[in-house]
Amino acid sequence: MLYGNRFLIWRTNMMKLLPTLTFIAAIGAGVVGGVFFAFSNFVMAALARLPVPSGIAAMNSISVTVITPTFMTALFGTGLICLVLIAATLFGWSQSGSYWLLAGAVIYFIGNPIVTMAFNVPLNDALAAVDPASANGAAVWTNYLSEWVMWNHVRTITAIVAMACFIMALI
Repeated sequence: MLYGNRFLIWRTNMMKLLPTLTFIAAIGAGVVGGVFFAFSNFVMAALARLPVPSGIAAMNSISVTVITPTFMTALFGTGLICLVLIAATLFGWSQSGSYWLLAGAVIYFIGNPIVTMAFNVPLNDALAAVDPASANGAAVWTNYLSEWVMWNHVRTITAIVAMACFIMALI
């Protein structure tokens, strides 16, 4: 019986935190979606206009510079909150907005932290490993511009859709 009471207390406290966590997830998804939107719409196009070695050097610099506590918290911290929201919705399914909340959390988690680690980071690593002035560097850069941008579009769209779902869950 003690275990059951602790679970009920945890569930009650979690349900009280849900609106705050949802609001933070909406902001995080919006920030991350905005960053990725910029890359999808003009940053990568600008880098593609540079000579290959310069484009590779600029992107490699961005790939290193982006690893800041602020951006990592926005990207992966929002993903962590999404895991909490998924668990909370599974234990409190009768709550108003649960479908929106679950949809937003799953869409964000798969479309941003998972896609980033499975696709964008390996492409960044491959780009960092080539000689920018070589023929291989040019081939990797051409592939990078196609593949990385496609996966970035996925991250952009899923972050924005997740933000919209979180907002709907709060309404």
